[in-house]
Amino acid sequence: MIVSCNRRAAPHVVGIALASVLSLPAAAWAQQAQAEQTVTIGHAGPLTGGAAHWGKDNDNGARLAVEDLNKQGLVIGGKKIKFVLQSEDDQADPKQAMVVANKLADMGVKGMLGHFNSGAAIPASAVYSRAGLPDVSTATNPTFTKQGYDNVFRILASDDDVGVAIANFTVKDLKAKNIAVIDDRTAYGQGAAEVFTRGVKALGGNIVAQEYGSDKATDFMAILTTIKSKQPDVVFYGGMDAQGGLIARQMKQLGITAKLLGTDGLCTNEVAKISGGAVDGLLYCTRGGKELEKTPKGAEFEQRYKARYGVEVLTYAPYLYDAMMALAEGMRAANSVEPAAYLPAMRKVTFDGVTGRISFDAKGNLRKPDFTVFTYKDGKRVRVAGS
Repeated sequence: MIVSCNRRAAPHVVGIALASVLSLPAAAWAQQAQAEQTVTIGHAGPLTGGAAHWGKDNDNGARLAVEDLNKQGLVIGGKKIKFVLQSEDDQADPKQAMVVANKLADMGVKGMLGHFNSGAAIPASAVYSRAGLPDVSTATNPTFTKQGYDNVFRILASDDDVGVAIANFTVKDLKAKNIAVIDDRTAYGQGAAEVFTRGVKALGGNIVAQEYGSDKATDFMAILTTIKSKQPDVVFYGGMDAQGGLIARQMKQLGITAKLLGTDGLCTNEVAKISGGAVDGLLYCTRGGKELEKTPKGAEFEQRYKARYGVEVLTYAPYLYDAMMALAEGMRAANSVEPAAYLPAMRKVTFDGVTGRISFDAKGNLRKPDFTVFTYKDGKRVRVAGS
């Protein structure tokens, strides 16, 4: 059956339709008048492999921020904005990070969150710089913001900040004199070890051993046996929790009585599980930022995160949340989602985030970064000191 439609509607039909539209509330009328614009934000981190728990935690934090922003109904440039997160797996590998970076840049993402690992973030930042993309990262190696790029931002303390803090704690609080150092040869681990080593030497500490592993090593017995003969007061490990937990366990097996120290890569609940409880009373670690529950918005974030994902915050989820909010603040200030327009505004962004006050200096470093020193008791982090 063919149904014909008269293009010339009857006057009373037109009147009814017009009356229906005019009867809409002003807010609804404005909403209908605004076109919706989808804005894609890139995220990259290790979503598979031994560091996947870090990448997933970061992804969760970024997604929670995107969901919150979309609920706000943000209007920029006269358009209602719908943010979409495009998350890619860089496998914590510098080469794969370059593949991912080029893919996201070619896709036309409007901003970048990550990469998580310094070894991935540093080379990838060159790609985002050429594309003119604001690049907000948790990479702690100081090199990330020392390359001369104007598009990079670090959302937490750098190794320069945290490494100096743990060096001071080692010499002044633990009264350690003889110190052994191990690092995993990654940009993150090596960078943290170098800053720590410089710090303890400046304070009069004596480096009795300097050993190297890898971010995939599982057997540290030979290295630790050599270190044991040097009778250090502390052993510093520059690397991540997957190896740090094993080092703690193997130190205990060898009867090494020295304390184990590290930076944020070791400051997780996972390290306690991996060590089989060996970190209790053994490990001291320094992490950028204040204890989350001590910040005005931290406790609420932890509750919402657990309700949304069914797991506890690992470490960096709140920083990725603030990183996404920083991009949105830059866009809001410039009234544009285009990177060329809102990148200059990122330098002037200032707001109270979940992790504290967010504001960047001329190089993209966080102004006045905080730090906290933890130890472990019954498999849980316990605050020892902090800024």
